[in-house]
Amino acid sequence: MSFSVFSGSLHDGFVQWAIQGLAGASWWQIVAYTLVLTHITIASVTIYLHRCQAHRSLELHVIPSHFFRFWLWLTTSTVTKQWVSVHRKHHAKCETAEDPHSPVAHGIKKVLLEGRELYRDEAMKEETLKKFGHGSPDDWIERHLYTPRNNWGPIAMLLIDLALFGAIGITVWAVQMLWIPIMAAGVINGIGHFWGYRNFEAPDASTNVLPWGLIIGGEELHNNHHTYPTSAKLSVKPYEFDIGWGYIRGLEMIGLAKVRKTPPRLMLGDIKPVADAKTLEAIVAHRYELMARYANEVRAACSAEVARLKANGQVSAASKLQQVRKWMHRDAEQMPVDMQKQVDQVRADHPKLDKLIAMREELRGMWTRTNVSAEQLVVDLQGWCHRAEASGIAALQDFSRKLRASYA
Repeated sequence: MSFSVFSGSLHDGFVQWAIQGLAGASWWQIVAYTLVLTHITIASVTIYLHRCQAHRSLELHVIPSHFFRFWLWLTTSTVTKQWVSVHRKHHAKCETAEDPHSPVAHGIKKVLLEGRELYRDEAMKEETLKKFGHGSPDDWIERHLYTPRNNWGPIAMLLIDLALFGAIGITVWAVQMLWIPIMAAGVINGIGHFWGYRNFEAPDASTNVLPWGLIIGGEELHNNHHTYPTSAKLSVKPYEFDIGWGYIRGLEMIGLAKVRKTPPRLMLGDIKPVADAKTLEAIVAHRYELMARYANEVRAACSAEVARLKANGQVSAASKLQQVRKWMHRDAEQMPVDMQKQVDQVRADHPKLDKLIAMREELRGMWTRTNVSAEQLVVDLQGWCHRAEASGIAALQDFSRKLRASYA
């Protein structure tokens, strides 16, 4: 074979590889490959990094544990200790200036556009790693490969994608590399503290964002997670779907995982004549769910008052109430200063609504006052129920009866 013929064959082979790669995959096969691999990555993040390592809500067998760690090194260059430390600090300092990625503290635009940078800056702080990184892997492969050479993984992934798909492999690789920063910083850390619905009145701005379950592995149920951070299961309502939990249950069924904790369930039984220590225990254990139910009562009362005012021709008063009603059930420290003033004015104009909110604050004191004995708190709870049922306000009366029927 002459050199020109050999050179031509080599050139043709290179062109064919650049176009199709070794796999010779069609466009839909490349898309499927990309989606499957990015899904494995998000499953690795939610099962291994988040639920297992950061919150210890489950134990993983050495096989899936090492697979997830290897996969995250290969596709994200994530160092377990860094990720765990940053996330634990997020929970410890949630919505404050020290929160590494809160849109409340830093602004939604910064978290969406610079979320990766915020994470990187925090992950480089030795103080953060020392304080929040305890219990992270510290074996030979972590010390000699995953941590000091964390960038080797994505480089290896790039070579694999190029070999399989040719030039288009660069695009596949770019999607893989951007997937976690966009989904974690954008959807979970950004939108998950800015927009969505709330099942629980957790002491932060966390929300649930639907419908994203299949894309981000159940992490869209962020309000549920912030309410019960040590739960391996993130879904709590019948209509919520946590695919990460499905994988965990599958691993548990074949002996590769052990669940430590799931969300508690508030149960209602017979209404007790008076609230007792068991009632108080149930209230404290399910405080965020009870506050969410109380919030529904406040919203319903506000809506009824708006309708009454409009029917009586008091359009201006109805408009004022309508502007602030979504804040009426929120803790004072979670409100903007100007909104707090408007809420105070509306409360002064509507005594029944004011009573609802004042008694909400009293109820919240059942678990925020740490200098009071349990016996005294039971007496206070009994007094709260008595005043609620004597108030003449139907919402308070009904809620008090539910409290007396609660048990853990």
